Amino acid sequence: MKLHGKLHMGKSRRKRRLFVLLGGCLALVLAGAAVFLLLWNGVILLNSPSREEYPVRGVDVSSYQGEIDWPTLAGQDIQFAFIKATEGSSLTDPCFSYNYAQASKTGLRIGAYHFFSYDSPGETQAENFIRTVPRAEGMLPPVVDVEFYGDKEKNPPEREATVRELTAMLERLESHYGVRPILYATEKSYSLYLAGGFAAYDIWIRNVVTSPSLSDGRDWTFWQYTNREKLDGYHGREPFIDMNVFAGTAEEFAAYPPAQEN
Repeated sequence: MKLHGKLHMGKSRRKRRLFVLLGGCLALVLAGAAVFLLLWNGVILLNSPSREEYPVRGVDVSSYQGEIDWPTLAGQDIQFAFIKATEGSSLTDPCFSYNYAQASKTGLRIGAYHFFSYDSPGETQAENFIRTVPRAEGMLPPVVDVEFYGDKEKNPPEREATVRELTAMLERLESHYGVRPILYATEKSYSLYLAGGFAAYDIWIRNVVTSPSLSDGRDWTFWQYTNREKLDGYHGREPFIDMNVFAGTAEEFAAYPPAQEN
């Protein structure tokens, strides 16, 4: 009887330990799920750059944000906005004209960006952008967005052809607007196509998880640090908005871009 009682007590203790272990695991799973939901809904941001270090902030927008109330958006401690204008050789963002006109009435500095196509000549892509985006005093330089679409990340186009068409586009834009464009890239597209080259062009890098690190060690000028911010003033199918910082002071931003060397 005593032996049976000890065995019974041993089994009870093991069961209790098992229940405690299972309860702990369940608590961890629930906590992880809660954190994931907070991240997914933009309540917690993985990146939160210091405002003391990066006082100049801005957004980038496209038709995904729908109709934007620009005075409301501009009043939320941002200083600039990049607006999607074109894609490839023929596509135009349907909201660009409205966004450009309305944003120009605010105190924001604005610029326009083009989504680069690996399947289209650089010269005709430049012409599409030039047809769409007027020259205006005080505008930020045009941006060429070099990232992936479709199956391009799994099957990246060759570097030589991409660099050739990208160079053609950049040179045409610089000739027309009188300022060197900015190159936007993910860290992967940067490593594949921009690293070790394009030294004269400022880099706008995307990293929404950690601080960015360019593979060739050069500095960035703009950093897209999250794609899950929520601000007031837009009503589109995308509930979030991209946030960016400028690598410099407010005074440096006011003088940006610096004069080009011939």
